[in-house]
Amino acid sequence: MISKTHVIPIYQIDAFTDEPFKGNPAAVCLITENYPDRILQKIAAEMNLSETAFLYIPNIDAIRELSRFRLRWFTPQVEVNLCGHATLATSYLLFHVLNIDSNSVIYETLSGELIASKKEDGVILDFPMNEPEIIESLPKLLDALGLKTAEAFAYSKSVKDLLIELDSEETISDLKPDFEKIKQLSLSRDIRGVIVTARGGAKYDFISRFFAPWVGINEDPVTGSAHTILAPYWAKKFSKKEMKGYQMSERGGEITVKVLENNRVEIIGKSTLVLKGEFYV
Repeated sequence: MISKTHVIPIYQIDAFTDEPFKGNPAAVCLITENYPDRILQKIAAEMNLSETAFLYIPNIDAIRELSRFRLRWFTPQVEVNLCGHATLATSYLLFHVLNIDSNSVIYETLSGELIASKKEDGVILDFPMNEPEIIESLPKLLDALGLKTAEAFAYSKSVKDLLIELDSEETISDLKPDFEKIKQLSLSRDIRGVIVTARGGAKYDFISRFFAPWVGINEDPVTGSAHTILAPYWAKKFSKKEMKGYQMSERGGEITVKVLENNRVEIIGKSTLVLKGEFYV
């Protein structure tokens, strides 16, 4: 007989898409107790998704009346400071599945307060903008990615992501990184992940891919946090505030970004629920 002592409601939601099995899947756990981090880490490893979100609530019955939550994110290996797609998934769960009373919520996170607002067919996330600084070329990393040249390198200290601009969508599509070689590199900067990006065609302003073998994610399907870097980077190049991007992973996903005046960026996307159940610990 299954013990009901520790039961954690869990949902799996595909973020940045309105079609099941596309976009980026995230698990969202509703937790009412302060479990040790090792338990949260084991749950994330068990789910084996790029991120699992943990939403803290006083009790399940009160959730519809709440508008402020503590939120954390874990990869299968580590806790991370910011995760866009799991925040989008969490917000979709609150607004469109659990149907909470409020049309906006505030999350208390390791990246400060994050605001999410309900949209008729999705969610608007208000995130801190992480404008990158142009840096020198990293030839060893280029080689491990299977590249010879790049248009530019930029680095965000706040989220420790490296951005590499490439010459075309085709170059990004054809990339076949050597992830073991990447993990063994000795780099001068602390890097969580690598964003490769290029100008888009008629449908999208820019396209991208995201690699993070250092935290156990060789390629992330769709990365909301990366767009807090991509948005200001491309906004300067295009001289425009609102843009549409496409992350060119196997699953793929669309993101609309809007650069705000107060060093913030809006990330707008859809999601869809694909699984719900209970975790027993």
